[in-house]
Amino acid sequence: MNNQDHKKVVLELKNLTKSFGDNHVLKGFNLKLYEGENLVVMGKSGSGKSVMVRCLVGLIQPDSGSISIKGEDIITIGHKELDLLRTEIGFLFQGSALYDSMTVRENLEFPLRRHKDKIKNFTGTEVLVREALQNVGLEHAIDLMPAELSGGMQRRVALARALILKPSIMMYDEPTTGLDPITAKEIIQLLRNIQVKYQTSSIIITHDVDCARVISNRMILLVDGINYAEGTFEELSNSEDPQVQAFFKN
Repeated sequence: MNNQDHKKVVLELKNLTKSFGDNHVLKGFNLKLYEGENLVVMGKSGSGKSVMVRCLVGLIQPDSGSISIKGEDIITIGHKELDLLRTEIGFLFQGSALYDSMTVRENLEFPLRRHKDKIKNFTGTEVLVREALQNVGLEHAIDLMPAELSGGMQRRVALARALILKPSIMMYDEPTTGLDPITAKEIIQLLRNIQVKYQTSSIIITHDVDCARVISNRMILLVDGINYAEGTFEELSNSEDPQVQAFFKN
């Protein structure tokens, strides 16, 4: 039934569980990300989104289940192999997470200093920094400090930093949170442009129904620690299930 099944799976979570004492947050969560798609994961506060993301990026270990990225189980993989695999993944944090004491240029150079030897056809730090900023329309801000940027500009710089290693997989954590409606629409369009230009496979964690409508190829609704419903925006928004409908009511 899923028209994505003929495509390559680049990331998969199987039966992921995670508890903190008596608080069972993830209860067998499953997810497949296909090559070249934008997958939106929506869930209310406390549904397990943040815990899922933290497991996915290796900040915490799940109690059981598996996490596979490009066929590699990141729970059992060696540290060196995991470090190399992480260069394939770009992550846009909810609060941008720029280093306040560094200029825009220095923020973008930071991941390059550690991983430039892993970049194919490395063309030099300056070239990559300017290219990344050009992708988000902020080349003129290269020598500014984060405090001199608006919230939307900070989000763009953070996106440029996430893209600088040319990852094939992107993860966006609430990319439009805290932004005014006009800036939020600009960020959404930027994410669509990035997908087209770099053919990235992306997971977008969001509460923003407009963001999900515009950007998603497919959606998963996370309810009480499981993937409660899955489908296109149109399929889910037309569902008669009360728990599904709750996501689409303003």
